[in-house]
Amino acid sequence: MELFLPIKPTILIVDDSPTNLMLLTSLMQKAYTVKAVSHGEQALQVVSDELPDLILLDITMPDMDGYEICHRLKANPLTNPVPIVFLTSRTDLESERRGMELGAVDYITRPITPSSLLSRVKAHVVEAANAKTMRVNNNYLEGEVEKRKKQMLALQDVALLALASLAETRDVETGNHLKRTQHYMRALGHRLQSHPRFSDFLTAGMVDILFKCAPLHDIGKVGIPDHILLKPGRYEPEEFEIMKMHPSLGHDALVNAQNAADDHSEFLEIAKQIVYSHHEKWDGTGYPQGLLRDAIPIPARLMALADVYDALISRRVYKAEMTHEQAVQVIVEGRGRHFDPDVVEAFLDLSSTFQSIAICFKDGH
Repeated sequence: MELFLPIKPTILIVDDSPTNLMLLTSLMQKAYTVKAVSHGEQALQVVSDELPDLILLDITMPDMDGYEICHRLKANPLTNPVPIVFLTSRTDLESERRGMELGAVDYITRPITPSSLLSRVKAHVVEAANAKTMRVNNNYLEGEVEKRKKQMLALQDVALLALASLAETRDVETGNHLKRTQHYMRALGHRLQSHPRFSDFLTAGMVDILFKCAPLHDIGKVGIPDHILLKPGRYEPEEFEIMKMHPSLGHDALVNAQNAADDHSEFLEIAKQIVYSHHEKWDGTGYPQGLLRDAIPIPARLMALADVYDALISRRVYKAEMTHEQAVQVIVEGRGRHFDPDVVEAFLDLSSTFQSIAICFKDGH
């Protein structure tokens, strides 16, 4: 089935011989819109103004030969797709080889046979039209894929925040805790990107994942009974043991969702690490697994410090909030016991940043 072409595709003829230009124009003008020029610079200008569907190009010309014109057009991404057919009196194989290596689609020698020339030109115009249609379709599809990808990422972000907020709505004192810890995590991630212990892991993409996953850290709280979660005071030992189940509950929920959706993406893997291990301590006295030092996943180590700092500066029914300076002192005292020492160092470098984040997302604002 022959491709339907627009009425009169445009052919650009480049030849310094007035006789050749007249003969080729006469031959081509019935089927094509013909533009004819006799100099290389003219040819480049015509192509820059409007891309033709094909170029018939002589080699021997005074100011700029056909090889140079072809080279310039093929070197420009905008003009590269235009098919170039050399039409010349040079019959040696070396001239043909050079022309084809420069990117021409055909090499036709004089004297020409009108029917043969028209047939070959038409074939190249049809092929170029097919290629153009394919490029347009591919660009459209790529644009649609990118648009859908952005929509899915936006939907993912909304779903994550909705899920995290569901857990937080059961704990009325947390306020803007989710937003603050998100920004603490991003600040720590960026600061540690150049640290030799963390640089391989904390890529720009990973820091973005940490920012998005941080609000999920306490989703397991939805499984804690109200009489414990909402208790207006400190927990009894047996109550605290139940409260300590929330990392495991959250982790199990993510595992079940992951298996049901058959989704083993890096995003969910990082979310599981944060949810399950953000209460682990550097010296191995944390929960639920009692992990020691580097056995604690990096995302959980960052989350541990971000979560504790925010808890310290926040008011609770069983305690007053600490000042920023007091919270910093507690974090420093936990270096090498509760927290990875290098994460504490990054926190100290970012002390004013943490304070600014806390003020920016202060509860009630």
